[in-house]
Amino acid sequence: MDLKLISRTQHVKQMATSLGFDDCRIAEATKLDTEAKFLETWLKKEYHGKMAYMENHFDLRTDPTKLVPGAKSVIVLTKNYFTSEEQDQTAPKIAKYAYGEDYHNVIRSQLNAFLELLNDQIGECHGRGFVDSAPVLEKAWARRSGIGWMGKHTNVLSKQKGSFFFLAVLIVDMKLSADDPVTDHCGDCTACIDACPTDAILEPYLLDASKCISYFTIELKDQQLPSEFQGKFNDWMFGCDICQDVCPWNRFSEQHSESKFDPKDELLKMDRDDWNQLSQEKFSELFGKSAVKRTKYGGLERNIKFLNF
Repeated sequence: MDLKLISRTQHVKQMATSLGFDDCRIAEATKLDTEAKFLETWLKKEYHGKMAYMENHFDLRTDPTKLVPGAKSVIVLTKNYFTSEEQDQTAPKIAKYAYGEDYHNVIRSQLNAFLELLNDQIGECHGRGFVDSAPVLEKAWARRSGIGWMGKHTNVLSKQKGSFFFLAVLIVDMKLSADDPVTDHCGDCTACIDACPTDAILEPYLLDASKCISYFTIELKDQQLPSEFQGKFNDWMFGCDICQDVCPWNRFSEQHSESKFDPKDELLKMDRDDWNQLSQEKFSELFGKSAVKRTKYGGLERNIKFLNF
């Protein structure tokens, strides 16, 4: 037993907590061979729709040493975003993760601070932080590190915390003690599959992203949304939480503690008429620092009109 290695790993996890992350687990920085085969098949079947960027940098996605030369460990972090606050009952809906400030910016600054702390308190360490904006398979690393298991809806699930959390990854050339993966606890439950109104979950653990409401309302840039999905969006105008909302494990979700994820009161109070009359100026005021800005004013306007058809 390498006591020095164990002590270093415990210190790393304590630093993660001090920086505001909710969980921190470690995986060994090895090639993702099994995941690579699955991803290759998934792409060939065009389940990624028009998200062409997912075809790029395949080797980077599956080999951490291509991103960080000499990589030895993958530090996997979570940050809770669950909230019990809700929009006006008549309003078209926004996924919970986009209620507050853009998580990319919030978490990226914390990752940078983490890397600085590693160098200051443990020793020279080279690494890179990633939060859903680079060719990194965060879910695969979360599963390997024991953060949780891959649910049938393909979101990572934790027995203690459900699935309403962001994933971030810090790949470093520092040797740390790896954690063990956890077992699958979905059992015979098919709640997420049964609840998906667009049948995007083709079978347990297999998502056709090109049929997902989140894909349509965020990723798809076409001027018109597919007419065959008219009336199937359940009033979601940006993203979708259906498969998470119905998951039994999310009964353990607790209110997040990150003030930057809090929604503006005005956003929660807006009713359907307010959204139907949304102006470019109001869009910029509401979403200047939000992930919703990805869809741009024209995209959100398109989504709202699709719901009203």
